Amino acid sequence: MPFIPHTEEEVSEMLAAIGVSDIETLFDEIPENLKCGELVSVPPALSEMEIGQLMNGRASEDSRPVCFIGAGAYDHHVPAAVWQIATRGEFYSAYTPYQAEASQGTLQLLYEFQSMMTALTAMDVSSASLYDGASALAEAVLMAVRANRKSKSKRVLMPRTLNPTYRRVVDNIVRNQKIELVELPFDEKSGTTDMAALEAYAGEDVTALVIPQPNFFGVLEDVDAMTDWAKANKALSIGVVNPIAQSVLQPAGEWGGDGADICCGEGQPLGAPLSSGGPYFGFLCCKQALVRQMPGRIIGRTLDLDGKEGFALTLQAREQHIRRSKATSNICTNQGLMVTAATIHMALMGSEGLERVAAASHKNTVNLVEKLSAIEGVELVFDNPYFHEVVVRLPAPVKDVLQSLADRNVLGGFDLSRDYPELGDAILVCATEKRTGEEIDNFVQELERIIGL
Repeated sequence: MPFIPHTEEEVSEMLAAIGVSDIETLFDEIPENLKCGELVSVPPALSEMEIGQLMNGRASEDSRPVCFIGAGAYDHHVPAAVWQIATRGEFYSAYTPYQAEASQGTLQLLYEFQSMMTALTAMDVSSASLYDGASALAEAVLMAVRANRKSKSKRVLMPRTLNPTYRRVVDNIVRNQKIELVELPFDEKSGTTDMAALEAYAGEDVTALVIPQPNFFGVLEDVDAMTDWAKANKALSIGVVNPIAQSVLQPAGEWGGDGADICCGEGQPLGAPLSSGGPYFGFLCCKQALVRQMPGRIIGRTLDLDGKEGFALTLQAREQHIRRSKATSNICTNQGLMVTAATIHMALMGSEGLERVAAASHKNTVNLVEKLSAIEGVELVFDNPYFHEVVVRLPAPVKDVLQSLADRNVLGGFDLSRDYPELGDAILVCATEKRTGEEIDNFVQELERIIGL
C-alpha cells in the first residue's frame, strides 16, 4: 500500500483547525516520567532510493531454492493480480466490519468467500475464516463436542496420518477441557488409517472422527467408509482437506451416504505465498444443522428497508459479542487479508483453473516418483493412490541428505524421522504445478549424486 506523508503545511493546517499549537500537545495527558525521550537507537532516515537498495540487499541474502517440501505449506503459483488487488487501500487497511453501513465492500467479499468455500467443499455453511488450519481443526473438535449432545465421552478419534503439527496444536487447545484424543494407527503398506483399529471402537461412545484427505503422507484415505462408520456409530465426522485437492476429489459434503458433518483445513494454497512461515488462514464449513455451533463469524446477505441488497454480520457467537459462557469460541479476529487474497485467487482461477492446478501438481508428482524410484536404494513407502505428496525411503541418513541438497539450493523434502521414526530414513516430497521438468531432473540428479558419495 503506498505511503503518502503529510507535508508540514498540512500538519499545521490540521493543528490550527482543532486549536492545538503542536503535536506534542495532543499527548500532554501522558506523564513525563512515562515518556521514553528521544529514539536514539533508530537509525537516520533514508530516502526512497536508499530504502529500496537496503531492502533489495536484505532480500538477496535469502537464497531462492527450489522447493520440494509440502507437509502443509505448498509452493503454488499466485497470479500477480491477486496481491495487486488485495493490497489496495480499501482492502489492506480494513479491519473487522462492525459497522455494516461503512463496510459493505468487505462484507460482500467475505460473503463471496463463504459462497466459494461451500461450493468447493459441497458443505452448507462456511465461516469467514479462522487463524490457520491447525487451530481450525481444534475449533472443529470443540464444535463437534458441543454439537454431539448424545455423546458424553468427549472422545475424538484422530488418525496418525493427520498432520503431526495439527495433532499437537489440537492437543494443546483441548486437553484442559477434558476432551480425549485417541490416536488411530495406520496400515504399514497403504499409509492409510487402519480400518481394523477403527472398527475396534464400534458401538462405543465416540464423539467425533477426524478424517484427513489427502492425509499427511499425501495418500488418499477411504473417506466414504470412514464417514459412514462415524454416522453408524453416532459420531460426527470432521474432514480435514486440502482446498486444491477438493477441486478434483470427491468433496467432503459428498463423502459416504450423507457427507461429512464438519470440514476444515488450511487455506494457504489459495493465493498465499510461502513467506518464511506465514501468515496463513484456516477455513471451516459445516452442515446447516450445526451452524449455531460454528465459531468465528458468518456474513449474511439481506435486503434493506428500500429493498436493496446488503450484507451484515449474521452470526458472531464470539466472546467479544456475547457472554463468555455462551460463546462458541474465543477467537477475536480472523485472517481478513489472507481471505481477501484467497477470494480474489479463486475468482480469477475459477473451478477450471483450480482443477488444472490440481491435475498439473499430480502429474508432476507422478513424474517425480517415477524418477526417484529409479535411483538405486530409493523406494516408495506406500502403495496407495496419492495426490501431490509421497513418502520415499532413502539408503542414507535423511538429515545429511537434506542438508547436502539444501547446499545445492534444493529443498528436498520433509524429514519424517521425528514424527514417524518407524518409517526409517524417510522423507515426504511434494511437487506442485510450479515444478518444471528441469527442476525435477536436477533434484533427482543431485539426490543420486549425494547418495552415491
